[in-house]
Amino acid sequence: MSRSARLFLLLVAVLVLGGVAVGATLHAAGRAARKEHTRAGGPSVASGAVRLDDPHRSLFRTMAWGPHRDEITAVPADRPDGPRTASGVRCLRFHAAAGTGICLQAVHGTLRDTYRAVVLDRRLRPLRHYDLAGTPTRARVSPSGRTVAWTVFVSGDSYAGTAFSTRTSVVGTDGRRLDANLETYALTVDGHRVHAADINVWGVTFADDTRFYATAATGGKTYLVRGDRATRTLTALHPNVECPSLSPDGTRLAYKKRVEGADPDAPWRLYVLDLRTLHESPTGEHRTIDDQAVWRDDHTLVYALPGDFGADLWTVPADGSGAPHRLVTAALAPVFPP
Repeated sequence: MSRSARLFLLLVAVLVLGGVAVGATLHAAGRAARKEHTRAGGPSVASGAVRLDDPHRSLFRTMAWGPHRDEITAVPADRPDGPRTASGVRCLRFHAAAGTGICLQAVHGTLRDTYRAVVLDRRLRPLRHYDLAGTPTRARVSPSGRTVAWTVFVSGDSYAGTAFSTRTSVVGTDGRRLDANLETYALTVDGHRVHAADINVWGVTFADDTRFYATAATGGKTYLVRGDRATRTLTALHPNVECPSLSPDGTRLAYKKRVEGADPDAPWRLYVLDLRTLHESPTGEHRTIDDQAVWRDDHTLVYALPGDFGADLWTVPADGSGAPHRLVTAALAPVFPP
C-alpha cells in the first residue's frame, strides 16, 4: 500500500472515531438534558422547606425526572407515594438520624467530577465537609446523630467485580476524631489477627457512637464484623455478609448474601441474621439486591431495585412471611421517622 493510501485510511479512521466520540457526547448530553424535564406519569415534586427532624415526614432522594432530580425530598410518613417536597440539596448517597444528615455529593469540575461528604444539620444546612477519595457508595448516621460514616470506591465500580478497593471513614459530627480508613483497625477472623494487603471494609451500620457493624473482605471472602472505635478493632462474627443494616431494636441485621447457583452478575439475596443465635433466614425477596437495606420499623425492610426512573423502593417483611411489593417509585436512600 502506498504512503498516500495509508495516510488516506488514517484520516478516514480519525474522522470516523471523531464522529463516534461526538455522537456519544451529544447522546449523553441529550440524555442529561431530558432528565431535567418532567416526565409524564412521574410523581409530583415541588420546592419547599424540608427538615430532618419532622416526625410526620419520610425522606428519600427523588429520582423523578425534572429540575428536582437527585434532591432530598420529604413525603408524608403515612403516604410515601404522596406529593414530594424538594429541599434543593442534591446527594448521590444520603442518610439521616436524630436531626443529622450525611450527604455524599458530586462536585462538577471543568475536566472531571470530584466528590465530598457533607454533614447536614436538621434544616439541611452544611456543618462541615470532607473531600472523598473515590465514588460514593454507602452512608450512615448513628442513632444519636453524633457520628457519621461513608464508603467510597477507590477503584472499580461494582462489588461484583474481581478487583475493587473501598475506603470507609467514620467521624464525629462535631468534626473530632476522624477515622479516615477503617482498614487501619485490627481485624480478627476465627480468633486470629489478619495481616493482609487485600482487606476492604464497607457498609457501616451503627449500634451507637462507638460500636458498629460492617462488612470486611479478605482472601476472597466477606465477613460480618463488629467494630469498636474505642479499641480500633474489627471482629468477624459471620461469613458471607455484605452491607449489613441493624434493626431498630438492635437484635437483627438485614444484609445481602451471595447464594450458590445464582447468576454471577446478580448473586445477592436479602437475608436477616439473629445476632443472639447467629441464625440466618431468607426474606421473601428472591430478586438480586445490590443495596444496603433500611428498616422501616422492627418488622419491615425497604430497599432499592432498578425502575423506570432509575430506581424504585420496595418493601418486604423481615421475618420471611410475606412477598415484596413496591413502596414508592423513582426514589433512593429512604429515611423513616422513629
